[in-house]
Amino acid sequence: MQMKIDPIFEPFLQDGKTLILDGGLATELEHRGFDLNDPLWSGKILLENPDVIRQVHLDYLYAGADCIITATYQTTFQGLKARGLTQTESAELMRLAVRLALEARDEFWSVKTNHTNRERPLVAASVGPYGAYLADGSEYRGDYGLTVDELADFHRPRWNLLAQTDADFLLCETVPSLLEAQAYHQLVTESAEGQSMVKAALCFTFNNSQSISDQTKLSNIQSLLFDYANFVGVGVNCTPPQYLPEIINQFQEQTSLPIIAYPNSGETWDAQAHCWHGTTHPEEFGTAVREWRRMGAALIGGCCRTGPKHIRAISERLRK
Repeated sequence: MQMKIDPIFEPFLQDGKTLILDGGLATELEHRGFDLNDPLWSGKILLENPDVIRQVHLDYLYAGADCIITATYQTTFQGLKARGLTQTESAELMRLAVRLALEARDEFWSVKTNHTNRERPLVAASVGPYGAYLADGSEYRGDYGLTVDELADFHRPRWNLLAQTDADFLLCETVPSLLEAQAYHQLVTESAEGQSMVKAALCFTFNNSQSISDQTKLSNIQSLLFDYANFVGVGVNCTPPQYLPEIINQFQEQTSLPIIAYPNSGETWDAQAHCWHGTTHPEEFGTAVREWRRMGAALIGGCCRTGPKHIRAISERLRK
């Protein structure tokens, strides 16, 4: 079916081109020696050393990313309150995360040679799932025991704050369940009713090529979510890359929205031991994206265990 492209994506996707997303923020921070064994994950570095966050964003842009994702995945009012921050301090920290990405984008774009064959990069404000706040791996299960309204209530304060920043769109990442997707749908609806016209994209985690992490079949969520006016994209993230061809094919059959694909490296996460198993090769990852693009993915990048080398490999494959 004919793809419905929002104006923010049009310059990147015209003539069959691909918008390249960045890679894992936390992965790159760990690669640089930072300890993220903390309930706030990358939010810990946002508190302690924000300049490093800006530099990682900048490095991804130079690697070829057309869109960088803010360090707000695991920063919530509830989680920051538990760390001792006030409501005002928490709000300012999240605004800082967006400013760091905007500053990196503007610094990159201020160099004239970076304008060659590139569009001015976008900034996506990350909205992590409820499981990211719990920091117990439940973003890969979705078994929260909460209702749609309770999940919407949890996300609403951060959603409204990020919607008022200069980020280009909100990116709901690592969504494991139908209920959490419905909560985001509720927030998008509220935004439309308030005429704030928030643009948002939605990316699910999958535990196989047919079902999202709570076992809901992909075909059972299409009618509720994919073609709602204020969603600008839908897809998959933080999922083993071997599942992507079939997942992308299903999205292609069921939605006219641009399809987003940024899987993990192929390594597997051990939630009990808090470690990754396996290895990854940027060149192999870069080669695989050609198939994802051929299947219909329009926004492509990497998630956990991918870094600037992976994004450079993607850029080299797709921009040729």
